[in-house]
Amino acid sequence: MRSTDIFRRSLTIGLAMLPAGLAAPAESGAVAESGAAAESAASAKATAAAADGLSRTSEAIRQEVTFDAGPQRVYDALTTAKDFDMITRLSDGAALLAAAGAKPTAISSEVGGSFTLFGGYITGRHIEMLPNERLVQAWRAGSWKAGEFSIAAFNLTAEGGKTKLKFEHRGFPNGNGTSLAPGWYSHYWEPLAKFLAKG
Repeated sequence: MRSTDIFRRSLTIGLAMLPAGLAAPAESGAVAESGAAAESAASAKATAAAADGLSRTSEAIRQEVTFDAGPQRVYDALTTAKDFDMITRLSDGAALLAAAGAKPTAISSEVGGSFTLFGGYITGRHIEMLPNERLVQAWRAGSWKAGEFSIAAFNLTAEGGKTKLKFEHRGFPNGNGTSLAPGWYSHYWEPLAKFLAKG
C-alpha cells in the first residue's frame, strides 16, 4: 500500500471522527491531499498578514559599489549641480538634458531642499544630509503617478583612499524594480566612476 493511500485513509477516518459541525464539507466527494493542506495554511497566513495591514510584497533595491575617491568627493558629486550635470552627460541619460522642455540640473544644499536631475525626469527633496557620510532623498521618476515618491539612501564609508557606497532604494511603485535596479548602474554608478576618474 502506498504512503499517500495511508495518508488519505487516516485523513478520512480523522475527519469522520470530528463532530459534524466541525468537519469541512467535501467537494464533490474528493479527499483533501497534503498539498491542499499546505495551500490552506499559506492562505491562512496571508489572511492574517492582510488583517494587520502590513504589506510584505514591496520591492527594494540594495547595491554596494566601491569608488576610487574619498567620501567627500563622492558626496560632493552627488550633491553639487555642476558635478551631477557632468555625471549625467557621461551616462546614457544625457539625451534627457537636450530634450524639448528639459530642465537644468539643480540640487539644493539644504535638508528639505529640492533637486532636479536628468532634464527634470528625476525630482525630489533631501530628507537627510550628513556630509561625506549619508544622503537620503525622497526620489521620484517623471513617469510615476503624481505624489508617488520613493526613498533613496546613499551611505558612504571610507576604505583607505576609496569609498564604499551602500545604497538602498525602497518605496517605489511595485513592478518598477526591474528597470530601476540596472538604471542605478547605468545612470549613477558607472558615470560617477568615470567622472571621479577624471579627477
